[in-house]
Amino acid sequence: MSGHSKWSTIKRKKAAEDAKRGKLFTRLAREITIAARDGGGDPESNVRLRLAIERAKAANMPKDNIERAIQRGTGGGDEATALEEITYEGYGPHGVAMLVIALTDNRNRTISEIKRIFNRSGGSLASPGAVMWQFEQKGYITVPAQGVDYEELFLVAADAGADDVEDGGEFYEIYTPRDSLAAVRDALVSAGFKVEEARLDWMAKNEVSLAPEQALQVMGMIERLEELDDVQQVASNLNITDELMTTYEANAA
Repeated sequence: MSGHSKWSTIKRKKAAEDAKRGKLFTRLAREITIAARDGGGDPESNVRLRLAIERAKAANMPKDNIERAIQRGTGGGDEATALEEITYEGYGPHGVAMLVIALTDNRNRTISEIKRIFNRSGGSLASPGAVMWQFEQKGYITVPAQGVDYEELFLVAADAGADDVEDGGEFYEIYTPRDSLAAVRDALVSAGFKVEEARLDWMAKNEVSLAPEQALQVMGMIERLEELDDVQQVASNLNITDELMTTYEANAA
């Protein structure tokens, strides 16, 4: 999980910039619409929808936008019907395994944009199943570390079903089984902890390490994929160390 927190911090900064031009709200609205379409419009019984709404609120998405996204999902409108959730598998530079999760209303546009980035970065798309086996979907929760006792946090999270709690510096990172995400998140909130983020993430079962120059090349490709409007998440098996993150941030400044 090395570097997961710092990569998430960078993405939060970018999310603030995206929010100014509406890109973030578009992504969040799509996630809410899909969740409502597939699991119903009640966030109490639809965990995916509840988490999507919480992420939208954390990004200061207007309440009206959230409600419209839910209505599109539950109303069976053309927009909700057209949206597809697609997972693309491939290899980045130097053989790094990647998953690209997209929500799209135009499959041809999305695959064309993703394929272009893979090709220009020295990677290639793979057939379904070629890469997926190297990943597992887990719950990922962050809690601001300031003023929080690690042992207390660990006990509450573990009692609720968490697999592990790691000190990421600015944040504590809690990892859970896929089906325990909501239970752990609710237990933390009930115990008085501030949950910054709670989501399902695809995570590599085993990470690979590259030379710094090679790793930075892969990280640049991940960022270009994440900038695509249709892409919701990119997962890789690259080991992103603190040193790499420092170098990446310096180069991006």
